[in-house]
Amino acid sequence: MELTLLGTGAPQGLPRPDCPCAACAAAVGDEARAATALLIDGALLIDLTPGPAFAAARAGTSLAGVRQVLLSHPHDGPALEVPAGLPTPGRVADGRELALLDGHRVKALAVDIPGTGYEITGTEGERLLYLPPGGAPAGLDNAHGNSGGVVPYDMVLLDALERPDGLARLRATGAVDAATDVVAVHIDHGAPPGPELHRRLAAAGARTVPDGRTLVVGEYHAVPDLPRRTLVLGGARSGKSAEAERRLASFPDVLYVATGGTREGDTEWAERISLHRERRPSSWRTVETCDLVPLLADTAAAPLLIDCLALWLTHAMDEAGAWDDGTWEASGRRALRERVDELVAAVRATRRPVVAVSNEVGSGVVPATAAGRRFRDELGRLNAAFGAECEQVLLVVAGQALALRG
Repeated sequence: MELTLLGTGAPQGLPRPDCPCAACAAAVGDEARAATALLIDGALLIDLTPGPAFAAARAGTSLAGVRQVLLSHPHDGPALEVPAGLPTPGRVADGRELALLDGHRVKALAVDIPGTGYEITGTEGERLLYLPPGGAPAGLDNAHGNSGGVVPYDMVLLDALERPDGLARLRATGAVDAATDVVAVHIDHGAPPGPELHRRLAAAGARTVPDGRTLVVGEYHAVPDLPRRTLVLGGARSGKSAEAERRLASFPDVLYVATGGTREGDTEWAERISLHRERRPSSWRTVETCDLVPLLADTAAAPLLIDCLALWLTHAMDEAGAWDDGTWEASGRRALRERVDELVAAVRATRRPVVAVSNEVGSGVVPATAAGRRFRDELGRLNAAFGAECEQVLLVVAGQALALRG
Protein backbone atom coordinates (compact mmCIF):
# COMPACT_ATOMS: atom_id res chain seq x y z
CA MET A 1 0.00 0.00 0.00
CA GLU A 2 1.49 3.32 -1.11
CA LEU A 3 0.70 6.49 0.79
CA THR A 4 1.41 9.91 -0.71
CA LEU A 5 1.28 12.80 1.73
CA LEU A 6 -0.13 15.75 -0.22
CA GLY A 7 0.28 17.81 2.96
CA THR A 8 1.49 17.28 6.52
CA GLY A 9 0.45 20.52 8.21
CA ALA A 10 -2.42 21.76 10.36
CA PRO A 11 -5.70 22.69 8.64
CA GLN A 12 -4.46 26.29 8.16
CA GLY A 13 -1.10 25.11 6.86
CA LEU A 14 2.40 26.10 7.95
CA PRO A 15 3.27 28.92 7.73
CA ARG A 16 -0.14 30.31 8.56
CA PRO A 17 -1.21 33.23 6.38
CA ASP A 18 -0.07 36.60 7.79
CA CYS A 19 1.40 35.04 10.97
CA PRO A 20 4.69 36.67 12.13
CA CYS A 21 5.70 33.99 14.70
CA ALA A 22 9.14 32.35 14.69
CA ALA A 23 7.80 28.94 13.66
CA CYS A 24 5.98 30.40 10.65
CA ALA A 25 9.02 32.50 9.69
CA ALA A 26 11.20 29.38 9.75
CA ALA A 27 8.70 27.24 7.79
CA VAL A 28 10.43 27.36 4.41
CA GLY A 29 11.52 24.65 2.00
CA ASP A 30 10.78 21.17 3.33
CA GLU A 31 9.47 22.72 6.56
CA ALA A 32 6.58 24.48 4.75
CA ARG A 33 3.49 22.29 4.96
CA ALA A 34 0.03 22.33 3.39
CA ALA A 35 -2.96 20.99 5.30
CA THR A 36 -2.64 17.25 5.83
CA ALA A 37 -4.15 15.09 3.09
CA LEU A 38 -3.47 11.43 2.23
CA LEU A 39 -3.63 9.76 -1.18
CA ILE A 40 -3.64 5.98 -0.84
CA ASP A 41 -2.73 3.87 -3.87
CA GLY A 42 -4.06 6.67 -6.06
CA ALA A 43 -7.63 5.55 -5.30
CA LEU A 44 -8.54 6.81 -1.81
CA LEU A 45 -8.16 10.45 -0.76
CA ILE A 46 -8.50 11.36 2.92
CA ASP A 47 -9.01 15.05 3.66
CA LEU A 48 -8.49 17.86 1.20
CA THR A 49 -5.64 20.33 1.08
CA PRO A 50 -6.16 23.67 -0.67
CA GLY A 51 -5.49 23.13 -4.36
CA PRO A 52 -5.49 19.31 -4.15
CA ALA A 53 -4.85 18.79 -7.86
CA PHE A 54 -1.78 21.03 -7.74
CA ALA A 55 -0.59 19.35 -4.55
CA ALA A 56 -0.86 15.98 -6.27
CA ALA A 57 1.00 17.29 -9.32
CA ARG A 58 3.82 18.59 -7.10
CA ALA A 59 4.03 15.09 -5.61
CA GLY A 60 4.35 13.60 -9.09
CA THR A 61 0.93 11.96 -9.16
CA SER A 62 -2.66 12.80 -10.09
CA LEU A 63 -6.14 12.46 -8.65
CA ALA A 64 -7.59 10.91 -11.79
CA GLY A 65 -7.88 7.47 -10.19
CA VAL A 66 -9.54 8.58 -6.93
CA ARG A 67 -12.77 6.67 -6.32
CA GLN A 68 -13.49 7.72 -2.70
CA VAL A 69 -12.91 10.94 -0.76
CA LEU A 70 -13.27 10.84 3.03
CA LEU A 71 -13.07 13.66 5.55
CA SER A 72 -11.71 13.17 9.04
CA HIS A 73 -12.72 16.46 10.67
CA PRO A 74 -15.02 19.45 10.20
CA HIS A 75 -13.52 21.86 7.68
CA ASP A 76 -14.13 25.42 8.85
CA GLY A 77 -13.76 28.50 6.67
CA PRO A 78 -14.30 28.74 2.91
CA ALA A 79 -16.01 25.89 1.08
CA LEU A 80 -13.73 23.00 0.16
CA GLU A 81 -12.36 22.95 -3.33
CA VAL A 82 -13.35 19.65 -4.93
CA PRO A 83 -11.68 19.19 -8.32
CA ALA A 84 -13.93 18.17 -11.19
CA GLY A 85 -14.26 14.41 -11.52
CA LEU A 86 -13.72 13.63 -7.83
CA PRO A 87 -16.49 11.97 -5.80
CA THR A 88 -18.33 14.11 -3.27
CA PRO A 89 -16.40 14.06 0.03
CA GLY A 90 -18.10 12.38 2.97
CA ARG A 91 -17.63 11.17 6.52
CA VAL A 92 -18.11 7.63 7.76
CA ALA A 93 -20.04 6.88 10.94
CA ASP A 94 -17.96 5.52 13.84
CA GLY A 95 -17.62 1.77 13.66
CA ARG A 96 -18.82 1.51 10.09
CA GLU A 97 -16.68 -0.31 7.53
CA LEU A 98 -16.34 0.34 3.80
CA ALA A 99 -15.05 -2.14 1.25
CA LEU A 100 -13.72 -0.28 -1.78
CA LEU A 101 -13.79 -1.72 -5.27
CA ASP A 102 -10.00 -1.80 -5.51
CA GLY A 103 -9.75 -4.08 -2.46
CA HIS A 104 -9.05 -1.62 0.36
CA ARG A 105 -11.10 -1.80 3.54
CA VAL A 106 -11.78 1.30 5.62
CA LYS A 107 -13.07 1.35 9.19
CA ALA A 108 -14.12 4.54 11.00
CA LEU A 109 -12.81 4.83 14.57
CA ALA A 110 -14.14 7.10 17.31
CA VAL A 111 -11.91 9.93 18.53
CA ASP A 112 -12.26 12.30 21.47
CA ILE A 113 -12.97 15.43 19.40
CA PRO A 114 -15.47 16.14 16.62
CA GLY A 115 -13.98 14.02 13.89
CA THR A 116 -13.22 10.50 12.74
CA GLY A 117 -10.16 8.28 12.68
CA TYR A 118 -9.69 5.84 9.83
CA GLU A 119 -8.14 2.39 9.84
CA ILE A 120 -7.20 1.38 6.29
CA THR A 121 -6.29 -2.18 5.37
CA GLY A 122 -4.53 -2.76 2.07
CA THR A 123 -4.97 -5.58 -0.39
CA GLU A 124 -2.07 -7.51 1.18
CA GLY A 125 -3.14 -6.95 4.78
CA GLU A 126 -1.04 -3.86 5.54
CA ARG A 127 -2.69 -1.69 8.16
CA LEU A 128 -2.61 2.08 8.52
CA LEU A 129 -4.22 4.27 11.19
CA TYR A 130 -4.92 7.95 10.54
CA LEU A 131 -6.22 10.32 13.23
CA PRO A 132 -7.62 13.83 12.64
CA PRO A 133 -5.91 17.03 13.84
CA GLY A 134 -6.01 17.33 17.63
CA GLY A 135 -7.59 13.89 17.97
CA ALA A 136 -6.77 10.83 20.05
CA PRO A 137 -8.55 7.45 20.11
CA ALA A 138 -11.70 7.43 22.22
CA GLY A 139 -11.64 3.62 22.21
CA LEU A 140 -9.65 1.12 20.24
CA ASP A 141 -11.37 -1.90 18.74
CA ASN A 142 -8.20 -3.18 17.13
CA ALA A 143 -8.21 -6.43 15.16
CA HIS A 144 -6.88 -9.43 17.04
CA GLY A 145 -4.42 -12.03 15.90
CA ASN A 146 -4.70 -15.76 16.23
CA SER A 147 -3.25 -15.63 19.72
CA GLY A 148 -5.87 -13.14 20.84
CA GLY A 149 -3.39 -10.25 21.16
CA VAL A 150 -3.79 -6.83 19.59
CA VAL A 151 -2.19 -6.56 16.17
CA PRO A 152 0.11 -3.52 15.92
CA TYR A 153 -0.41 -1.15 13.02
CA ASP A 154 2.26 -1.00 10.35
CA MET A 155 1.97 2.79 10.24
CA VAL A 156 0.23 5.44 12.32
CA LEU A 157 -0.27 9.08 11.30
CA LEU A 158 -1.38 11.46 14.05
CA ASP A 159 -0.81 14.76 15.82
CA ALA A 160 2.15 13.52 17.85
CA LEU A 161 3.17 16.96 19.10
CA GLU A 162 -0.14 18.30 20.42
CA ARG A 163 -1.64 14.95 21.43
CA PRO A 164 1.20 12.74 22.68
CA ASP A 165 -1.37 11.11 24.98
CA GLY A 166 -3.02 9.64 21.88
CA LEU A 167 0.22 7.86 21.02
CA ALA A 168 0.50 6.73 24.64
CA ARG A 169 -2.99 5.20 24.45
CA LEU A 170 -2.06 3.31 21.31
CA ARG A 171 1.11 2.02 22.93
CA ALA A 172 -0.80 0.97 26.03
CA THR A 173 -3.09 -1.30 24.00
CA GLY A 174 -0.28 -2.72 21.85
CA ALA A 175 -1.64 -1.03 18.71
CA VAL A 176 1.75 0.70 18.39
CA ASP A 177 4.91 -1.24 19.09
CA ALA A 178 8.62 -0.77 18.46
CA ALA A 179 8.25 -1.66 14.76
CA THR A 180 5.34 0.70 14.01
CA ASP A 181 6.27 3.60 11.76
CA VAL A 182 4.83 6.66 13.54
CA VAL A 183 4.57 9.70 11.26
CA ALA A 184 3.65 13.11 12.68
CA VAL A 185 1.12 15.13 10.68
CA HIS A 186 -1.12 18.18 11.34
CA ILE A 187 2.03 20.13 12.24
CA ASP A 188 1.11 23.67 13.30
CA HIS A 189 3.02 26.80 14.26
CA GLY A 190 3.10 25.65 17.87
CA ALA A 191 5.80 23.20 16.79
CA PRO A 192 9.39 24.25 17.50
CA PRO A 193 11.17 25.51 14.38
CA GLY A 194 14.16 23.85 12.76
CA PRO A 195 16.00 20.74 13.98
CA GLU A 196 14.27 20.89 17.39
CA LEU A 197 11.07 19.61 15.74
CA HIS A 198 12.78 16.45 14.54
CA ARG A 199 14.66 15.93 17.81
CA ARG A 200 11.44 16.22 19.80
CA LEU A 201 9.61 13.78 17.55
CA ALA A 202 12.49 11.31 17.67
CA ALA A 203 12.26 11.32 21.48
CA ALA A 204 8.64 10.16 21.07
CA GLY A 205 9.60 7.46 18.57
CA ALA A 206 8.06 9.42 15.69
CA ARG A 207 9.23 11.23 12.57
CA THR A 208 7.94 13.66 10.01
CA VAL A 209 8.43 13.81 6.25
CA PRO A 210 8.18 16.65 3.73
CA ASP A 211 4.98 17.25 1.76
CA GLY A 212 4.76 15.18 -1.38
CA ARG A 213 6.66 12.19 -0.01
CA THR A 214 5.38 8.71 -0.90
CA LEU A 215 5.71 6.03 1.79
CA VAL A 216 5.16 2.29 1.50
CA VAL A 217 3.02 1.01 4.37
CA GLY A 218 4.52 -2.14 5.84
CA GLU A 219 7.94 -1.52 4.34
CA TYR A 220 10.76 -1.69 6.86
CA HIS A 221 11.80 1.71 8.13
CA ALA A 222 14.35 2.32 10.84
CA VAL A 223 12.29 3.86 13.64
CA PRO A 224 14.06 6.35 15.92
CA ASP A 225 16.38 4.66 18.39
CA LEU A 226 15.04 5.74 21.76
CA PRO A 227 17.70 6.22 24.45
CA ARG A 228 17.25 4.08 27.54
CA ARG A 229 18.81 6.68 29.84
CA THR A 230 18.55 10.46 29.53
CA LEU A 231 19.82 13.18 31.85
CA VAL A 232 18.20 16.62 31.58
CA LEU A 233 20.21 19.46 33.15
CA GLY A 234 19.24 23.09 33.62
CA GLY A 235 19.15 26.03 35.96
CA ALA A 236 16.24 27.30 38.04
CA ARG A 237 13.04 27.78 35.99
CA SER A 238 14.90 26.83 32.81
CA GLY A 239 12.17 24.42 31.71
CA LYS A 240 14.16 21.27 32.49
CA SER A 241 11.29 19.47 34.24
CA ALA A 242 8.86 20.29 31.43
CA GLU A 243 11.41 18.99 28.90
CA ALA A 244 11.80 15.75 30.84
CA GLU A 245 8.05 15.27 31.10
CA ARG A 246 7.61 16.00 27.39
CA ARG A 247 10.07 13.22 26.53
CA LEU A 248 7.80 10.62 28.15
CA ALA A 249 4.38 12.13 27.37
CA SER A 250 3.76 9.66 24.53
CA PHE A 251 4.44 6.60 26.69
CA PRO A 252 1.96 4.91 29.07
CA ASP A 253 2.39 3.89 32.71
CA VAL A 254 5.24 6.27 33.52
CA LEU A 255 6.37 6.18 37.16
CA TYR A 256 7.16 9.73 38.34
CA VAL A 257 9.70 9.63 41.15
CA ALA A 258 9.59 12.81 43.23
CA THR A 259 12.68 13.07 45.43
CA GLY A 260 11.67 16.31 47.14
CA GLY A 261 8.96 14.95 49.40
CA THR A 262 6.71 17.39 51.27
CA ARG A 263 7.70 20.38 53.39
CA GLU A 264 5.14 21.10 56.07
CA GLY A 265 4.21 24.76 56.27
CA ASP A 266 6.09 25.74 53.07
CA THR A 267 3.31 27.16 50.87
CA GLU A 268 5.67 28.12 48.02
CA TRP A 269 6.97 24.54 47.82
CA ALA A 270 3.42 23.17 47.93
CA GLU A 271 2.51 25.43 44.99
CA ARG A 272 5.48 24.13 42.99
CA ILE A 273 4.46 20.54 43.65
CA SER A 274 0.86 21.29 42.65
CA LEU A 275 1.92 22.82 39.33
CA HIS A 276 4.08 19.79 38.55
CA ARG A 277 1.23 17.40 39.31
CA GLU A 278 -1.21 19.31 37.10
CA ARG A 279 1.20 19.01 34.16
CA ARG A 280 1.53 15.25 34.36
CA PRO A 281 -0.75 12.93 32.35
CA SER A 282 -3.44 11.32 34.50
CA SER A 283 -2.17 7.85 33.56
CA TRP A 284 1.16 8.44 35.29
CA ARG A 285 1.80 7.14 38.79
CA THR A 286 3.77 9.10 41.41
CA VAL A 287 5.97 7.89 44.23
CA GLU A 288 7.84 10.13 46.68
CA THR A 289 11.14 8.53 47.61
CA CYS A 290 14.91 8.94 47.49
CA ASP A 291 15.44 5.18 47.45
CA LEU A 292 16.25 5.06 43.73
CA VAL A 293 18.40 1.93 43.50
CA PRO A 294 15.55 -0.61 43.93
CA LEU A 295 13.45 1.25 41.35
CA LEU A 296 16.30 1.18 38.84
CA ALA A 297 16.90 -2.51 39.53
CA ASP A 298 13.22 -3.38 38.99
CA THR A 299 12.76 -5.07 35.62
CA ALA A 300 9.27 -3.59 35.15
CA ALA A 301 8.85 -2.06 31.71
CA ALA A 302 7.35 1.22 32.95
CA PRO A 303 9.67 4.20 32.33
CA LEU A 304 10.98 6.20 35.28
CA LEU A 305 11.06 9.99 35.49
CA ILE A 306 13.29 11.07 38.38
CA ASP A 307 12.91 14.69 39.47
CA CYS A 308 15.42 15.55 40.69
CA LEU A 309 18.98 14.43 41.46
CA ALA A 310 19.80 17.65 43.33
CA LEU A 311 17.13 16.88 45.93
CA TRP A 312 18.33 13.27 46.08
CA LEU A 313 21.83 14.58 46.81
CA THR A 314 20.49 16.87 49.53
CA HIS A 315 18.86 13.86 51.20
CA ALA A 316 22.01 11.77 50.83
CA MET A 317 24.14 14.54 52.34
CA ASP A 318 21.69 14.84 55.24
CA GLU A 319 22.03 11.13 56.00
CA ALA A 320 25.82 11.22 55.67
CA GLY A 321 26.15 14.27 57.94
CA ALA A 322 27.98 15.94 55.09
CA TRP A 323 27.00 19.51 56.02
CA ASP A 324 29.18 19.53 59.12
CA ASP A 325 32.88 20.07 58.38
CA GLY A 326 34.11 17.67 61.03
CA THR A 327 31.71 14.87 60.12
CA TRP A 328 32.50 15.42 56.45
CA GLU A 329 36.20 14.84 56.97
CA ALA A 330 35.73 11.96 59.41
CA SER A 331 33.16 9.86 57.58
CA GLY A 332 30.74 11.95 55.52
CA ARG A 333 32.88 12.17 52.40
CA ARG A 334 33.33 8.40 52.23
CA ALA A 335 29.66 7.67 53.00
CA LEU A 336 28.45 10.07 50.30
CA ARG A 337 30.85 8.66 47.72
CA GLU A 338 29.51 5.17 48.42
CA ARG A 339 25.90 6.35 47.96
CA VAL A 340 26.74 8.06 44.66
CA ASP A 341 28.71 5.07 43.39
CA GLU A 342 25.78 2.78 44.24
CA LEU A 343 23.36 5.01 42.34
CA VAL A 344 25.62 5.30 39.29
CA ALA A 345 26.10 1.52 39.20
CA ALA A 346 22.32 1.07 39.29
CA VAL A 347 21.93 3.48 36.36
CA ARG A 348 24.54 1.56 34.38
CA ALA A 349 22.75 -1.76 35.00
CA THR A 350 19.12 -0.66 34.65
CA ARG A 351 16.90 -2.12 31.93
CA ARG A 352 14.15 0.45 32.42
CA PRO A 353 13.85 3.63 30.38
CA VAL A 354 14.95 6.47 32.65
CA VAL A 355 14.74 10.25 32.31
CA ALA A 356 16.40 12.08 35.20
CA VAL A 357 16.40 15.80 35.98
CA SER A 358 19.17 17.66 37.74
CA ASN A 359 20.24 21.23 38.43
CA GLU A 360 23.24 22.74 36.69
CA VAL A 361 24.73 24.91 39.43
CA GLY A 362 28.42 25.13 38.58
CA SER A 363 28.14 28.23 36.39
CA GLY A 364 26.53 30.51 38.94
CA VAL A 365 27.68 32.57 41.91
CA VAL A 366 30.18 30.84 44.19
CA PRO A 367 28.30 29.92 47.41
CA ALA A 368 29.31 31.95 50.45
CA THR A 369 29.58 28.98 52.84
CA ALA A 370 31.75 25.87 52.88
CA ALA A 371 28.63 23.67 53.02
CA GLY A 372 27.16 25.44 49.99
CA ARG A 373 30.38 25.01 48.01
CA ARG A 374 30.50 21.37 49.06
CA PHE A 375 26.97 20.80 47.72
CA ARG A 376 27.83 22.56 44.45
CA ASP A 377 30.95 20.45 43.97
CA GLU A 378 29.27 17.16 44.84
CA LEU A 379 26.33 17.89 42.54
CA GLY A 380 28.74 18.60 39.70
CA ARG A 381 30.45 15.25 40.32
CA LEU A 382 27.08 13.45 40.54
CA ASN A 383 25.87 14.99 37.29
CA ALA A 384 29.09 14.03 35.51
CA ALA A 385 29.01 10.44 36.78
CA PHE A 386 25.29 9.98 36.10
CA GLY A 387 25.58 11.58 32.66
CA ALA A 388 28.47 9.29 31.74
CA GLU A 389 26.05 6.34 31.96
CA CYS A 390 23.36 8.00 29.77
CA GLU A 391 22.95 7.68 26.03
CA GLN A 392 21.58 11.22 25.90
CA VAL A 393 22.37 14.33 27.95
CA LEU A 394 20.47 17.60 27.44
CA LEU A 395 21.09 21.09 28.78
CA VAL A 396 17.99 23.30 28.97
CA VAL A 397 18.57 27.06 28.75
CA ALA A 398 15.68 29.54 28.52
CA GLY A 399 13.34 26.69 27.65
CA GLN A 400 15.56 25.50 24.79
CA ALA A 401 17.04 22.00 24.94
CA LEU A 402 20.62 21.64 23.74
CA ALA A 403 21.86 18.11 23.07
CA LEU A 404 25.22 17.56 24.77
CA ARG A 405 25.21 13.87 23.90
CA GLY A 406 23.02 11.72 21.69
